[in-house]
Order: sequence, then structure tokens, then C-alpha cells
Amino acid sequence: MGHRATGPGAAAGRDAGSPLAVPGPVLVSACLLGARCRWDGGDRRDERALAALRGREVIPICPEEAAGLGTPRPPCDLAGGDGADVLDGGARVVSREGADLTSAFVRGASAAAETARGGRVRVALLKEGSPSCGSNGVCAALLARCGIVVLHEGDLP
Repeated sequence: MGHRATGPGAAAGRDAGSPLAVPGPVLVSACLLGARCRWDGGDRRDERALAALRGREVIPICPEEAAGLGTPRPPCDLAGGDGADVLDGGARVVSREGADLTSAFVRGASAAAETARGGRVRVALLKEGSPSCGSNGVCAALLARCGIVVLHEGDLP
């Protein structure tokens, strides 16, 4: 279940034309919120994201942890295409050690999409540069296919 970000400037980063102005909960990469779930055991806490999310119900997700990959884990890259290609069976996700982790990444993306559906999410704020959450990532592609507006921290003012 989500939690509500609160504090001064509850509407910071949101105007009527902003995708974050869409009502309802926001699915957010947990690492942007400060969770130590990145492949290297670190986080990517983003103060702009936290400010933009003040006053919103936030549903944190780490697709790679949801898939059971654990933290820390070997870094991975998309091979042969982007996240949409992975979903269509035309590309893979491979660890830098050479292991094919495609099925785990698809499983994590599916878990994120199910969480989004259950939470009535219409917008997601994801971590750029990740093979799951980045613009070309597997999870970002699946969420977009589900009709969810996908933003990245670089899209914030």
C-alpha cells in the first residue's frame, strides 16, 4: 500500500498542465525515494522528485526486487533492443556476468504493472538509466502499454 508524501509546498512541481497533476496515486521507483535497492545496494534519492510528490499518495516499486533478484545484484544491460523489444521477445536483459535475466525482468515489470493496476495508478515516476525503469526499460515499456503516463526524474522542473 502507498503512503502520502506531506510537508510544505505540497503542490510543488505540479501545475494543471503537468502529468503529475493527474489525480490519484503515483507509482515511483523506490530508489528515487531513498530505498537502497539499486543493483549496487545504493539509492538515487532525488530531492526534486520528493518535492514534486509532496501531498501525493506514493506507491514505491523496485521491479528488480519484485522479481526476486535481490540487492545487491549484478548490473544488467538490454541486449538487442529496448524494453518493448524484450516484451515482444526480440531482445534480452543480460547481466554483465553473461547470465540471461530476461524472464526475471519481465516478471518484475509484470509485478509493477499489477501493483499499478491494483493502486489505480495513472502516472509513474521512474529512474532514468535503469534497464527496468529507464526510458528504454522493460518496466517503463510495460507500464506505457498499460496506458500509464511514464515520467523520469529528468522530466521534473
